[in-house]
Amino acid sequence: MASAAQYVGGVGQEEPLDMVRPHGQALEPGGSARNGEPDEVDKLKAKLMSAFNNVKYGWLVKSKTTFNKSSEVIVLGHTYLLNSEDEVERFRLAFVSRLWLTYRREFPLLDGSNWTTDCGWGCMLRSGQMLLAQGLLVHLLPTGWAWPDSQQLTDVDFEALRPRSPSRAGGVPIPSWGSSRGPGTPQKSLAGDPASKPAQKKRPESGRERQAEPLHRLVVTWFGDQPQAPFGVHQLVELGRSCGKKAGDWYGPSVVAHILRKAVARTAEVPNLTVYVAQDCTVYKEDVACLCDLSSPQSDPVTSPGWKSVIILVPVRLGGESLNPSYIECVKKLLKLDCCIGIIGGKPKHSLFFIGYQDEQLLYLDPHYCQSVVDVRQDHFSLESFHCSSPRKMPFSRMDPSCTIGFYARNKKDFESLCSAVSEALSSSKEKYPIFTFVEGRGHDYGLEEHSSSRPEPPTHILPLPPPPGKLTRNHTRGSADEFVFL
Repeated sequence: MASAAQYVGGVGQEEPLDMVRPHGQALEPGGSARNGEPDEVDKLKAKLMSAFNNVKYGWLVKSKTTFNKSSEVIVLGHTYLLNSEDEVERFRLAFVSRLWLTYRREFPLLDGSNWTTDCGWGCMLRSGQMLLAQGLLVHLLPTGWAWPDSQQLTDVDFEALRPRSPSRAGGVPIPSWGSSRGPGTPQKSLAGDPASKPAQKKRPESGRERQAEPLHRLVVTWFGDQPQAPFGVHQLVELGRSCGKKAGDWYGPSVVAHILRKAVARTAEVPNLTVYVAQDCTVYKEDVACLCDLSSPQSDPVTSPGWKSVIILVPVRLGGESLNPSYIECVKKLLKLDCCIGIIGGKPKHSLFFIGYQDEQLLYLDPHYCQSVVDVRQDHFSLESFHCSSPRKMPFSRMDPSCTIGFYARNKKDFESLCSAVSEALSSSKEKYPIFTFVEGRGHDYGLEEHSSSRPEPPTHILPLPPPPGKLTRNHTRGSADEFVFL
């Protein structure tokens, strides 16, 4: 069996360019053995790596994604059967309306480094941004919101899905945009003549959706590539230092979960929201309640009555060196829940944001496309590069077992429903041990440090066993090798 050191950090550990990574060591621009100051060699290495990655990830390989019109497509708790014009349009809106956060280049220098791009190393941070962004959209925007300007992205991308002839039954290819155009640039029709492109019926825009646009735009600004943006890469890298990470390092899904928790906790931008990160595959209900209950001693009951909404992040390991197939049905059931806001993970060395599935393939958004920075401080900045019109899928069998699953509960009643629905989905696994579990009480009742973010991640080729409900005592402690199971 491979050693734990080979797996610490999980997905997102892309290999840097060997020519600028001497002796097999990770490049550390911004750091030097001499007084911690970058020298000219460090700067040159950073420039070479940035240039290489900007080229590597600035082009998209043309590919086709196939959807089966007789099988359901699941996107974050909603089901679509692509056998009619209306269903295709519903699916299109659901996909295109998610926020797509990718590599960027030419942003302000990351503090303490030579990096002006996260290209080649920041994919897990970007996937984490997309997970948090989905939670914020659910938290702030009306139920069922769709981006009213989505039509500008989808001149052809979804046309192949629309019913045309009986011969197109079964798998339906979706052409994707490639290196010849940007995310919002119309593609030529399949016949090569723009005039021959089939007319696409414009969806009526609701007044509620138009009224929500300022909030949509505001959420995007929070993820801008500027030092002041509360959830931008500059802030996330700064918060990652407490986890032993710095610009140019690769981040695992567990570390990113804690970085997101800290980012939400320290900003006043988002009203009435907190983030809870599960400890050792266990959600402690009383810990969540203490975070959310605004009448608790830690809060001011005069200025903030009631319950905060909560995003629950659960870092897990779904197998050993590869995904345990027994967990696939469980992951499907979680993605079918309304309370699920997605999964950050990916395939080995390649982080992705999973938002759904069809049959035995996951549907995802990919951060591995390097785009120019957008100055979100400007009025009426373009939103096109923050939305993706090209669905992508990959087999469950290629999924890296290291991931973090996200959920959202608006109030106490929703949290109770979440616990019930998620527990039922988890019980569908054929494995003896569930992916994670909910227990009564608080983490410190079981010898766990509350909301710890500084503890190192456990060796990621083993899965910590959740405490059996009803069998724990206040003196029970965890952390020994006996409390992990090889899958």
